[in-house]
Amino acid sequence: MSNSPRHLHALWLKVADLLAPQDCFVCGAESGGEAVCAACAHELPRRPDTACPQCALPGLGGGLCMACQRERPAYDATLAVFDFAFPVDVMVHALKYRHQLAMAHFLGAALAARGAGFGADADLVLPMPLHPRRLAERGFNQAVELARPFVAARGLPLGLAVVRKLRDLPAQAGMDREARLRSPRGAFACDASLAGQRVIVVDDVMTTGATLDALARCLKQQGASWVGNLVVARTPAPY
Repeated sequence: MSNSPRHLHALWLKVADLLAPQDCFVCGAESGGEAVCAACAHELPRRPDTACPQCALPGLGGGLCMACQRERPAYDATLAVFDFAFPVDVMVHALKYRHQLAMAHFLGAALAARGAGFGADADLVLPMPLHPRRLAERGFNQAVELARPFVAARGLPLGLAVVRKLRDLPAQAGMDREARLRSPRGAFACDASLAGQRVIVVDDVMTTGATLDALARCLKQQGASWVGNLVVARTPAPY
């Protein structure tokens, strides 16, 4: 096992997470060892089944939304579990920036349950990669932790070294929509052959979809036949 500071930091976070008393993150009540109690989990803002099957924005009764009808993105499908609204937004931020890994277990289980039939005949699950600098700072990739329950349930391989993130993209908060769409271009590189493979990309939050679109383009350049996004939450338009 590696004894690098990053690995030791990640190990400490996991130990602290297990030792911490577990009350519901949302209401503070006893939750039986879960990050969120059953009552609060039932009330979380779920993405409707009528969302656009390609980008997960509001569609036409489950059909393609107008944006996807005008211009198809590089990815072929998107399934989002929740709306990126309170308290899901706070839960995601607690995972990413406060290292509350119990939230990864809860949200990852929600992904596994909602995505049980997503991407039939998929060959590979690919967590959205982090730039090495961001990974070193955070100590873990939240997309990897979110993907673990899903790959365990589906019995699919987890691609941890398939794609490299070449640029540490700036935070999109505060950018206008056009800047967000331009930012991820050329951000990924993939040297592996994905000829004919169906790939499920796991991520925490989808905003404009520009980063996921850039990743899908990279994967399809390597021969992927289908790319679908499985995300915890989708930001409602306008962004």
